[in-house]
Amino acid sequence: MRGSVVRGSVVRGAGHVRIPASAVGITVGPREDEVDARWLMAYAAALGEHGPEYFDTTRPGGILAHPLFPVCYEWPLALDVRAKAVPDDVAVRGVHATHRLTLHRPPRAGDRLSTTATVVALERRTPGAYLVLRMETVDAAGQPVSTTEYGSLYLGVECEGAPQPAPLPKGEREHGTLSPQGRGQGEGWSVDVPIAPTLAHVYTECARIWNPIHTDRAIALGAGLPDIILHGTATLALAISQALRQQPRGAATPVRAVAARFGAMVRLPSRLVVRGQAPRPSPAGAVVRFEALAEDGRPAVRDAEIVLAP
Repeated sequence: MRGSVVRGSVVRGAGHVRIPASAVGITVGPREDEVDARWLMAYAAALGEHGPEYFDTTRPGGILAHPLFPVCYEWPLALDVRAKAVPDDVAVRGVHATHRLTLHRPPRAGDRLSTTATVVALERRTPGAYLVLRMETVDAAGQPVSTTEYGSLYLGVECEGAPQPAPLPKGEREHGTLSPQGRGQGEGWSVDVPIAPTLAHVYTECARIWNPIHTDRAIALGAGLPDIILHGTATLALAISQALRQQPRGAATPVRAVAARFGAMVRLPSRLVVRGQAPRPSPAGAVVRFEALAEDGRPAVRDAEIVLAP
Protein backbone atom coordinates (compact mmCIF):
# COMPACT_ATOMS: atom_id res chain seq x y z
CA MET A 1 0.00 0.00 0.00
CA ARG A 2 1.47 3.33 -1.03
CA GLY A 3 2.43 5.51 1.93
CA SER A 4 2.03 2.67 4.46
CA VAL A 5 4.53 0.70 6.48
CA VAL A 6 3.86 -2.88 7.52
CA ARG A 7 5.32 -3.83 10.88
CA GLY A 8 4.45 -7.23 12.20
CA SER A 9 0.73 -7.62 11.52
CA VAL A 10 -0.19 -3.96 11.86
CA VAL A 11 -0.66 -1.74 8.80
CA ARG A 12 0.09 1.93 9.34
CA GLY A 13 -1.36 4.54 7.05
CA ALA A 14 -2.14 8.20 7.16
CA GLY A 15 -3.74 8.91 10.51
CA HIS A 16 -4.73 5.41 11.50
CA VAL A 17 -3.47 2.03 12.63
CA ARG A 18 -5.21 -1.18 11.71
CA ILE A 19 -4.76 -4.90 12.20
CA PRO A 20 -5.22 -6.80 8.92
CA ALA A 21 -7.29 -9.94 8.55
CA SER A 22 -4.06 -11.91 8.06
CA ALA A 23 -3.55 -11.73 11.84
CA VAL A 24 -6.17 -14.48 12.14
CA GLY A 25 -4.40 -17.81 12.15
CA ILE A 26 -1.19 -16.64 13.82
CA THR A 27 -0.13 -19.50 16.10
CA VAL A 28 2.54 -19.89 18.77
CA GLY A 29 3.62 -22.88 20.80
CA PRO A 30 3.42 -25.49 21.96
CA ARG A 31 4.95 -24.32 25.22
CA GLU A 32 5.52 -26.80 28.03
CA ASP A 33 5.07 -26.09 31.73
CA GLU A 34 5.38 -28.24 34.80
CA VAL A 35 2.69 -27.69 37.41
CA ASP A 36 3.78 -28.33 40.98
CA ALA A 37 2.15 -27.94 44.37
CA ARG A 38 4.19 -24.83 45.10
CA TRP A 39 2.69 -22.98 42.14
CA LEU A 40 -0.85 -24.14 42.88
CA MET A 41 -0.56 -23.09 46.54
CA ALA A 42 1.02 -19.73 45.67
CA TYR A 43 -1.83 -18.84 43.33
CA ALA A 44 -4.45 -19.75 45.92
CA ALA A 45 -2.59 -17.80 48.60
CA ALA A 46 -2.46 -14.69 46.41
CA LEU A 47 -6.26 -14.77 46.31
CA GLY A 48 -6.55 -15.02 50.09
CA GLU A 49 -7.70 -18.62 50.07
CA HIS A 50 -7.13 -20.57 53.27
CA GLY A 51 -9.04 -23.83 52.90
CA PRO A 52 -7.23 -27.16 53.12
CA GLU A 53 -8.39 -28.05 49.61
CA TYR A 54 -5.76 -25.64 48.28
CA PHE A 55 -2.95 -26.26 50.80
CA ASP A 56 -3.09 -29.68 52.49
CA THR A 57 -0.62 -31.80 50.51
CA THR A 58 -1.71 -34.88 52.52
CA ARG A 59 -5.22 -34.55 51.11
CA PRO A 60 -6.38 -37.68 49.25
CA GLY A 61 -6.06 -36.91 45.57
CA GLY A 62 -3.77 -33.96 46.24
CA ILE A 63 -4.46 -30.25 46.50
CA LEU A 64 -6.87 -28.54 44.14
CA ALA A 65 -6.10 -25.95 41.50
CA HIS A 66 -8.15 -22.77 41.68
CA PRO A 67 -10.52 -22.79 38.68
CA LEU A 68 -8.75 -19.81 37.10
CA PHE A 69 -5.23 -21.23 37.56
CA PRO A 70 -4.92 -21.90 33.78
CA VAL A 71 -4.26 -18.17 33.27
CA CYS A 72 -0.86 -18.77 34.87
CA TYR A 73 0.46 -21.09 32.20
CA GLU A 74 -1.44 -19.34 29.41
CA TRP A 75 0.01 -15.85 29.99
CA PRO A 76 3.39 -16.44 28.25
CA LEU A 77 1.54 -17.61 25.13
CA ALA A 78 -0.57 -14.45 25.14
CA LEU A 79 2.64 -12.40 25.20
CA ASP A 80 4.17 -14.46 22.38
CA VAL A 81 1.12 -13.96 20.16
CA ARG A 82 1.05 -10.25 20.90
CA ALA A 83 4.71 -9.98 19.93
CA LYS A 84 3.94 -11.57 16.55
CA ALA A 85 0.64 -9.82 15.90
CA VAL A 86 1.02 -6.25 17.16
CA PRO A 87 3.94 -3.91 17.95
CA ASP A 88 4.47 -2.51 21.43
CA ASP A 89 2.88 0.88 20.76
CA VAL A 90 -0.33 -0.85 19.65
CA ALA A 91 -0.18 -3.54 22.34
CA VAL A 92 -0.41 -0.89 25.08
CA ARG A 93 -3.87 -0.01 23.72
CA GLY A 94 -5.10 -3.53 24.44
CA VAL A 95 -7.43 -4.30 27.34
CA HIS A 96 -8.68 -7.68 28.48
CA ALA A 97 -12.32 -7.59 27.40
CA THR A 98 -13.70 -11.14 27.60
CA HIS A 99 -12.68 -14.47 29.08
CA ARG A 100 -14.19 -17.87 28.40
CA LEU A 101 -12.60 -20.93 30.00
CA THR A 102 -13.51 -24.59 29.63
CA LEU A 103 -11.96 -27.01 32.12
CA HIS A 104 -11.84 -30.48 30.61
CA ARG A 105 -10.25 -31.54 33.87
CA PRO A 106 -8.51 -29.53 36.61
CA PRO A 107 -4.73 -29.07 36.39
CA ARG A 108 -2.90 -31.16 39.01
CA ALA A 109 0.48 -31.11 40.73
CA GLY A 110 2.85 -33.21 38.66
CA ASP A 111 1.24 -32.32 35.33
CA ARG A 112 3.45 -31.55 32.34
CA LEU A 113 1.22 -29.37 30.20
CA SER A 114 1.59 -28.25 26.60
CA THR A 115 -0.21 -25.10 25.42
CA THR A 116 -0.75 -23.75 21.92
CA ALA A 117 -2.27 -20.35 21.16
CA THR A 118 -3.98 -19.21 17.94
CA VAL A 119 -5.69 -15.98 16.87
CA VAL A 120 -9.15 -17.21 15.91
CA ALA A 121 -11.16 -14.01 15.40
CA LEU A 122 -10.70 -10.34 14.57
CA GLU A 123 -13.72 -8.04 14.52
CA ARG A 124 -14.46 -4.34 14.26
CA ARG A 125 -16.13 -2.93 17.34
CA THR A 126 -17.05 0.67 18.06
CA PRO A 127 -14.18 1.21 20.54
CA GLY A 128 -11.57 -0.55 18.36
CA ALA A 129 -10.33 -3.92 17.13
CA TYR A 130 -11.52 -7.00 19.03
CA LEU A 131 -9.10 -9.93 18.80
CA VAL A 132 -9.77 -13.40 20.21
CA LEU A 133 -6.98 -15.76 21.13
CA ARG A 134 -7.74 -19.44 21.71
CA MET A 135 -5.35 -21.26 24.05
CA GLU A 136 -5.56 -25.05 24.11
CA THR A 137 -3.73 -27.07 26.73
CA VAL A 138 -3.17 -30.83 26.83
CA ASP A 139 -1.36 -33.11 29.26
CA ALA A 140 1.59 -35.41 28.60
CA ALA A 141 -0.78 -38.04 27.20
CA GLY A 142 -2.28 -35.52 24.77
CA GLN A 143 -5.58 -35.33 26.65
CA PRO A 144 -7.26 -31.91 26.90
CA VAL A 145 -6.98 -30.04 30.19
CA SER A 146 -8.21 -26.50 29.45
CA THR A 147 -9.35 -24.32 26.57
CA THR A 148 -9.55 -20.55 26.90
CA GLU A 149 -10.84 -17.90 24.53
CA TYR A 150 -9.15 -14.67 25.59
CA GLY A 151 -10.66 -11.56 24.03
CA SER A 152 -8.71 -8.29 23.84
CA LEU A 153 -9.99 -4.91 22.70
CA TYR A 154 -7.41 -2.62 21.08
CA LEU A 155 -8.82 0.83 21.70
CA GLY A 156 -8.75 3.19 18.74
CA VAL A 157 -7.25 0.56 16.44
CA GLU A 158 -8.98 -0.36 13.18
CA CYS A 159 -9.13 -3.79 11.59
CA GLU A 160 -10.21 -5.39 8.34
CA GLY A 161 -13.56 -7.13 8.02
CA ALA A 162 -17.19 -6.25 8.56
CA PRO A 163 -18.14 -4.72 11.88
CA GLN A 164 -19.63 -7.19 14.33
CA PRO A 165 -21.85 -6.42 17.33
CA ALA A 166 -20.47 -7.43 20.69
CA PRO A 167 -21.97 -10.82 21.58
CA LEU A 168 -23.92 -10.61 24.81
CA PRO A 169 -24.74 -13.64 26.93
CA LYS A 170 -28.37 -14.68 27.12
CA GLY A 171 -30.16 -12.53 29.63
CA GLU A 172 -27.85 -9.52 29.24
CA ARG A 173 -28.23 -7.16 32.16
CA GLU A 174 -28.86 -3.46 31.75
CA HIS A 175 -25.75 -1.46 32.66
CA GLY A 176 -23.89 -4.72 33.28
CA THR A 177 -25.63 -5.59 36.55
CA LEU A 178 -27.86 -8.47 37.50
CA SER A 179 -31.46 -7.54 36.84
CA PRO A 180 -33.94 -7.60 39.73
CA GLN A 181 -35.90 -10.23 37.81
CA GLY A 182 -32.77 -12.36 37.50
CA ARG A 183 -31.94 -12.36 41.18
CA GLY A 184 -35.02 -14.28 42.23
CA GLN A 185 -36.61 -14.12 45.66
CA GLY A 186 -34.24 -14.63 48.56
CA GLU A 187 -31.60 -16.47 46.55
CA GLY A 188 -29.12 -13.67 45.87
CA TRP A 189 -25.92 -13.10 47.84
CA SER A 190 -23.44 -10.23 48.17
CA VAL A 191 -19.96 -10.12 49.71
CA ASP A 192 -17.51 -7.24 50.27
CA VAL A 193 -13.92 -8.12 49.34
CA PRO A 194 -11.13 -5.77 50.51
CA ILE A 195 -8.34 -5.14 47.98
CA ALA A 196 -5.00 -4.64 49.74
CA PRO A 197 -2.57 -2.04 48.36
CA THR A 198 -0.01 -4.79 47.64
CA LEU A 199 -2.36 -7.34 46.06
CA ALA A 200 -1.24 -6.65 42.48
CA HIS A 201 2.39 -7.22 43.47
CA VAL A 202 1.58 -10.44 45.31
CA TYR A 203 -0.61 -11.72 42.47
CA THR A 204 2.08 -10.89 39.90
CA GLU A 205 4.68 -13.04 41.62
CA CYS A 206 2.42 -15.90 42.70
CA ALA A 207 0.66 -16.23 39.34
CA ARG A 208 3.87 -15.53 37.38
CA ILE A 209 1.94 -12.99 35.35
CA TRP A 210 3.96 -9.81 34.93
CA ASN A 211 2.64 -6.68 33.30
CA PRO A 212 4.22 -3.50 34.72
CA ILE A 213 1.00 -1.46 34.61
CA HIS A 214 -0.06 -3.53 37.63
CA THR A 215 3.05 -2.95 39.75
CA ASP A 216 5.03 0.04 38.44
CA ARG A 217 3.29 3.36 39.03
CA ALA A 218 5.50 5.29 36.60
CA ILE A 219 4.66 2.91 33.76
CA ALA A 220 0.96 2.88 34.66
CA LEU A 221 0.80 6.67 34.61
CA GLY A 222 2.76 6.74 31.36
CA ALA A 223 0.18 4.42 29.82
CA GLY A 224 -2.57 6.88 30.69
CA LEU A 225 -3.91 5.02 33.72
CA PRO A 226 -4.81 6.86 36.94
CA ASP A 227 -2.49 4.56 38.94
CA ILE A 228 -1.55 0.90 39.06
CA ILE A 229 -4.63 -1.30 38.74
CA LEU A 230 -5.44 -4.88 39.65
CA HIS A 231 -5.15 -7.56 36.98
CA GLY A 232 -8.43 -8.49 35.34
CA THR A 233 -7.72 -12.16 35.97
CA ALA A 234 -7.12 -11.43 39.66
CA THR A 235 -10.45 -9.61 39.87
CA LEU A 236 -12.23 -12.49 38.15
CA ALA A 237 -10.49 -15.09 40.32
CA LEU A 238 -11.51 -13.26 43.51
CA ALA A 239 -15.10 -13.21 42.31
CA ILE A 240 -15.01 -16.92 41.42
CA SER A 241 -13.71 -17.69 44.91
CA GLN A 242 -16.64 -15.89 46.49
CA ALA A 243 -19.13 -17.63 44.19
CA LEU A 244 -17.73 -21.04 45.15
CA ARG A 245 -17.90 -20.19 48.86
CA GLN A 246 -21.67 -19.89 48.46
CA GLN A 247 -21.90 -23.52 47.32
CA PRO A 248 -22.30 -26.44 49.77
CA ARG A 249 -18.92 -27.94 48.83
CA GLY A 250 -17.10 -24.60 48.85
CA ALA A 251 -13.71 -24.62 47.16
CA ALA A 252 -14.15 -28.32 46.32
CA THR A 253 -17.10 -27.53 44.03
CA PRO A 254 -16.12 -28.87 40.60
CA VAL A 255 -16.16 -26.28 37.81
CA ARG A 256 -16.72 -27.07 34.15
CA ALA A 257 -16.55 -23.58 32.62
CA VAL A 258 -16.27 -19.85 33.37
CA ALA A 259 -17.27 -16.91 31.16
CA ALA A 260 -17.08 -13.19 31.89
CA ARG A 261 -16.71 -9.72 30.47
CA PHE A 262 -14.50 -7.03 31.99
CA GLY A 263 -15.37 -3.40 32.65
CA ALA A 264 -14.23 -0.89 35.24
CA MET A 265 -10.69 -0.73 36.60
CA VAL A 266 -10.01 -1.86 40.17
CA ARG A 267 -7.77 0.54 42.10
CA LEU A 268 -5.44 -0.39 44.94
CA PRO A 269 -6.33 -0.20 47.76
CA SER A 270 -10.09 -0.44 47.35
CA ARG A 271 -12.84 -3.00 47.66
CA LEU A 272 -15.00 -5.17 45.46
CA VAL A 273 -18.62 -6.05 45.93
CA VAL A 274 -19.19 -9.55 44.54
CA ARG A 275 -22.78 -10.63 44.18
CA GLY A 276 -24.61 -13.42 42.48
CA GLN A 277 -27.35 -16.02 42.48
CA ALA A 278 -28.02 -19.55 43.55
CA PRO A 279 -27.28 -22.15 40.84
CA ARG A 280 -29.87 -22.66 38.16
CA PRO A 281 -30.18 -25.70 35.89
CA SER A 282 -29.11 -25.54 32.26
CA PRO A 283 -28.34 -28.13 29.56
CA ALA A 284 -24.62 -27.65 30.26
CA GLY A 285 -24.99 -28.04 34.02
CA ALA A 286 -25.91 -25.89 37.01
CA VAL A 287 -25.07 -22.23 36.28
CA VAL A 288 -24.09 -19.60 38.84
CA ARG A 289 -24.42 -16.02 37.61
CA PHE A 290 -22.33 -13.36 39.34
CA GLU A 291 -20.65 -9.98 38.97
CA ALA A 292 -18.04 -7.84 40.75
CA LEU A 293 -18.50 -4.11 41.27
CA ALA A 294 -15.59 -1.72 41.75
CA GLU A 295 -15.56 0.69 44.67
CA ASP A 296 -17.33 3.35 42.58
CA GLY A 297 -20.17 0.92 41.87
CA ARG A 298 -19.28 0.27 38.23
CA PRO A 299 -19.04 -3.36 37.07
CA ALA A 300 -15.44 -4.61 36.95
CA VAL A 301 -16.61 -8.14 36.06
CA ARG A 302 -20.01 -8.48 34.43
CA ASP A 303 -22.19 -10.97 32.59
CA ALA A 304 -20.24 -13.67 34.41
CA GLU A 305 -21.22 -17.32 34.76
CA ILE A 306 -19.75 -20.44 36.28
CA VAL A 307 -20.96 -23.78 34.95
CA LEU A 308 -20.63 -26.39 37.68
CA ALA A 309 -19.59 -29.93 36.80
CA PRO A 310 -21.80 -32.81 38.01
